[in-house]
Amino acid sequence: MSESIPLFKVFLAPPERLMPTLQQMLYGGQISIGPPVGEFEQAFSDLVEIPNPVAVSSGTAALHLSLILAGIEDGEEVITTPLTAEPTNVAIRQAGGRVVWGDVDPRNGNLDPASVAERIGPRTRAIMVVHYGGIPADTVALRRLADENGLKLIEDSAHAIGARVEGKHVGALADYAMYSFQAIKHLTTVDGGMLCCRAPEESRRAKVIRWFGMDRDAARTEVDIRELGFKYNMNNVTATIGLVQLEYIRGVIERHVANGRYFDETLSEIAGLDLCEWQPEAEPSYWFYTVLTDRRDDLARKLGEAGIGASTVHRRNDHHSFFASSAAELPALDSFYARMLHIPCGWWVGDEERDHIVQTIRSGW
Repeated sequence: MSESIPLFKVFLAPPERLMPTLQQMLYGGQISIGPPVGEFEQAFSDLVEIPNPVAVSSGTAALHLSLILAGIEDGEEVITTPLTAEPTNVAIRQAGGRVVWGDVDPRNGNLDPASVAERIGPRTRAIMVVHYGGIPADTVALRRLADENGLKLIEDSAHAIGARVEGKHVGALADYAMYSFQAIKHLTTVDGGMLCCRAPEESRRAKVIRWFGMDRDAARTEVDIRELGFKYNMNNVTATIGLVQLEYIRGVIERHVANGRYFDETLSEIAGLDLCEWQPEAEPSYWFYTVLTDRRDDLARKLGEAGIGASTVHRRNDHHSFFASSAAELPALDSFYARMLHIPCGWWVGDEERDHIVQTIRSGW
């Protein structure tokens, strides 16, 4: 067993597979956006079985594009979760929208559909849901709420590549689904993201917006900018890395899932410890593993002394000054956040490492 077990670790394909392909692309004469980007879009779309992919420079860029496509502007409201990485909600403000906090499902920290329903108002335009830690949120209920109220559903699937709901990959029920390829995600391209759109015409529009508002298929001297665009494109370097990474992603996800299920079984009856629960139709991909305990800090200290990475990872977004105007009472989040702790669950956690984690927790804190 290694001396320590980090909470996160970057997976990169073996150098003998990655480096020759990357070198060939780097010295092939075109490193900006070109054919490798389109190839990566199609390969990723095939993986998640969701059409109309748009590869971009980051998951945050994908979220911003989704909000533009959803028509969010001028203080229109997006109901979202405070339990996420900050870019989820900064993107709402980037688009000009107003953040409305929904409370979480006390079983797993995901956005609670009942709380969302209570907060829908005349200026609500979209619901932004995060599959926190790789546990799928109740998107079946959220899709129903969106349809009943004429809202757009945006799925932030940054933590959850490989997770499924009713046998379909997360993102399949969304109007817009985002995936992140930032360094420590299940699949990394060093940095990058993907937006999958339900409507093909919106995918085409997103590809124009990601390149300054210009259609790259039009003649360069005849192109016409018709709306504000951004420098959000993925490049051939990251796309090439992604294409090689995709050759290994199923094995990476399978190990995350195997470790998560092992923890589900072996940690379930430890006094003072609760585990997350989810809908029966959900299949997590376990980006990290979340345990709940009233003595969270004591357990974190015990794990740290044993060389096991453990953390709350994210600060509640509603505690940032930037979001002060959206302050709300969130009792379920208060309870969940005070008790949650994330432990390693990824591809780097072998049988010996996971047994060490379990035995350390079983020994008490």
